Amino acid sequence: KMCAQRDDLIYMARIAEQAERYDEMAESMKSVAKLNQGLSIEERNLLSVAYKNVVGSRRASLRIISTIEQKEESRGKEEHLQKIKQYHKKVEKELSGICEDILKVLDDHLIPHSENKESTVFYYKMKGDYHRYLAESTSGEVRAESAERALESYKEASQIAKELPSTNPICLGLALNFSVFYYEIMNSPDNAIELAKKAFDEAIDKLETINDETYKDSTLIMQLLRDNITLWTTSNEDDDEDKKQD
Repeated sequence: KMCAQRDDLIYMARIAEQAERYDEMAESMKSVAKLNQGLSIEERNLLSVAYKNVVGSRRASLRIISTIEQKEESRGKEEHLQKIKQYHKKVEKELSGICEDILKVLDDHLIPHSENKESTVFYYKMKGDYHRYLAESTSGEVRAESAERALESYKEASQIAKELPSTNPICLGLALNFSVFYYEIMNSPDNAIELAKKAFDEAIDKLETINDETYKDSTLIMQLLRDNITLWTTSNEDDDEDKKQD
């Protein structure tokens, strides 16, 4: 019976994905995770896609709301400012709820029942990502605590990733997100560049060993790493120029 229930949940998650109803997709995959049977690669990706979309729409909304908030502040429209601040809080609360939801599933079900090193890296990376989204959308002590937890999770993932091939798309994705965390949340461009470069160079060295199934994924992430390295190095040099001129 449990097997049939599990199959039904996965089937519904796939339907929800096609219908772009990501909240329901996330609920279905959360129920699968709670069965404590471990997830296949496809199931892991379904879970990840679902939550990424659910949280992604709130992250996008918050960016827009913050921009409007800044405009209203510069205009000095007090009554508008109060309204937009309340709205900001509402969306922030939604985002926090989603992050706490998936983080609990990761801690209680997915990490303890992970079946191999690759999925463990995947889950710790995911844990880092959702703590990063919390840090990104909050301030003060809450931000500091979320950043600290994200750092711990990314470090844990990186430690286990050392035992996997440097061309593994999950390890490359981890390096990509961890370096973005250093750049955006920790304001440490040097750490970000160093981490991204190391991952990129180690993968380039082993380029001919990439298997056909993951070739597309791996090379796409390597391209993103390289784009970030270029972008960050240029803006880092610009900052150094500014400092010289101060």
